[in-house]
This record gives sequence, structure tokens and C-alpha cells, in this order.
Amino acid sequence: MKRVLIPFTQGVEEIECVAVVDILRRAGVEVIMASLDGNAVTGRSNITIIPDTKFTHVSHENWDMIVLPGGLPNAYLLRDNSDVKATVLRLKKQGKIIAGICAASTALAAFGVADNQHITSYPAMKEEVQKLAPTAVYLDDAVVEDDFLITSRGAGTAIEFALHLIEKLYNKEKSAEIRTSIIA
Repeated sequence: MKRVLIPFTQGVEEIECVAVVDILRRAGVEVIMASLDGNAVTGRSNITIIPDTKFTHVSHENWDMIVLPGGLPNAYLLRDNSDVKATVLRLKKQGKIIAGICAASTALAAFGVADNQHITSYPAMKEEVQKLAPTAVYLDDAVVEDDFLITSRGAGTAIEFALHLIEKLYNKEKSAEIRTSIIA
């Protein structure tokens, strides 16, 4: 079974977090939602999300992918968290998949994983991403994949992003199966 870690904290964009978790779990992926402090989190739209665990309790485990959801201040809090950075860099070194959506692309750029990669983000974050990763090639596509890095634009692209993650974890057939099941 594939394993995906999703760290999040206050101000997370709920759709980008929960839609990805939902779609991945439909595909049979073990998804662990880990808040930075292990406590329930209030998202940007005042929806409370209860995590499965505290990030540091599972960050050292073996993961096939890490997905950073966007929303503010969530993306900046993830960016500024040394444990999140260390986990992302460890997984990159292991050849695992690193993914981010919306403002979370700024964290990936700050961690250095976007260097010399194609990337996208929420449009308002474009300049910040380009400043943090000047060698990255910025695209306006809904979902951008470059080797180990997969990024997406925002809440409106969350389903397409999640389906792309399934394709990367499994294959096109599995992604198409889930797409059909949700009528996307």
C-alpha cells in the first residue's frame, strides 16, 4: 500500500487538504493527516480539521509522497518549520514524490526543491515563488509535474491535482477509475 503524509496547520485551505485526502483514500492510499502540534486545526474558512496525529510522531517513517496543502498562514508555517523542511528534503533525497498546492509552492521553493524544476502556484504567489527559486520555470498550468515535484494552482484544481497524484503513485488506469467514480 502506498503511503502519503500531509502536514498542515492553522489557516490551511480546507479543500486543498481534505479533497486530496479523500481522493487518495478512495484509491486505497494510506494517508496520514498530521498537524504540526497534533491538535485540531481551524482552516481558512473556519472549518475544523482533526488530524490523525502530530507531525513529528510520523515524519521519520517511510513515505511514498508528502503533500503540502496551501492556505495562509498554513503555507508559511509549514515553510518555517524545520521538521517539515527536514522531512521534505529527506524524501527528496530518497527519490520520493514531493507535492504542493497553492501557496505551499512557496515552502517548496524556500526548501530548494523547486530549483531547476517546472512549478506552479496560486497566481498571487508567483512572484514569491520566482524570488525563492529563481532557476525554476514557472508555468500557469493547473497541475505541473517535473520529475519528483508535482504542484498545482489552488482550491479549484484540488481534484485534478489529487487525480494526478494517484496516477503518479499507481498508474493512469487507477486515476481514471477514481475519476469515473466521482464523475470528474
